[in-house]
Amino acid sequence: MVDSSNTIKHVASPLARQTLQDRQLTRPVAGVKPIPLLPWLHVVKIGGRAIMDRGHQAILPVVEELRALLPEHRLLILTGAGIRARHLYGVGLDLGLPVGSLAPLAASEAGQNGHLLASLLARDGVSYIEHPAIANQLAIHLTAARAVVGSAFPPYHHHEFPTSRIPPHRADTGAFLLADALGAASLTLVEDVDGVYTADPNGPDAAQAELLADVDAHELQRQVGPLPFDRALLEVMANARHLRHVQLINGRVPGRLTAALRGRHVGTLIRTGVGAA
Repeated sequence: MVDSSNTIKHVASPLARQTLQDRQLTRPVAGVKPIPLLPWLHVVKIGGRAIMDRGHQAILPVVEELRALLPEHRLLILTGAGIRARHLYGVGLDLGLPVGSLAPLAASEAGQNGHLLASLLARDGVSYIEHPAIANQLAIHLTAARAVVGSAFPPYHHHEFPTSRIPPHRADTGAFLLADALGAASLTLVEDVDGVYTADPNGPDAAQAELLADVDAHELQRQVGPLPFDRALLEVMANARHLRHVQLINGRVPGRLTAALRGRHVGTLIRTGVGAA
């Protein structure tokens, strides 16, 4: 009789008997580019303060543009938080709450904005789904409908990184993490400016502000001053596996979103470095 007691307990694997903390040992396996799960998906993040806070004059034109795009694309539409989240931050900071407690409070407003947007698109079969459904059931939802809506906030909550009293990973970062993890075809950030500028186009140095039509993420990390997206986005871009770039556009200009999803350059392209020679 053959003694198989030693062979049946082991599975042949490059990671067998190796510590997963040693990057040198795991690189041959972990360094391989993962397959894109939903390469036909286009992710659109709608700014909370830039679009949703402005009411029907800003929201309804974007909704109609999204509705017209449904026959062309399958969309994951993500919403950010706006002025109500800033009020929550103010109250929470005054109470001394930690960053991990502030994160879910702001995320709740992003979800409320998502419910509003999904309600406006409901007659087209679009609905709002929570993070667990996005993570596990997005493909089947997009088989039943051409688009779904969700919150753009990453579900870090009490696991937020304590580098700031205000959660650094907000809607722009969350949208990128989702789009890159899914291997989406594109990510478009819909804001109320034409793109990224060298200075605040609405600030005291507006006269010196120049539009950056095409810029690398690592270059923007050196730029001092405010940006029209979460600065933490630039940090996660450094670890991108699929997305070559993100396009930031002005959603207040009719047709910009349509052009962006059709592959046209109508805002600022922020390049991640994926695929660079």
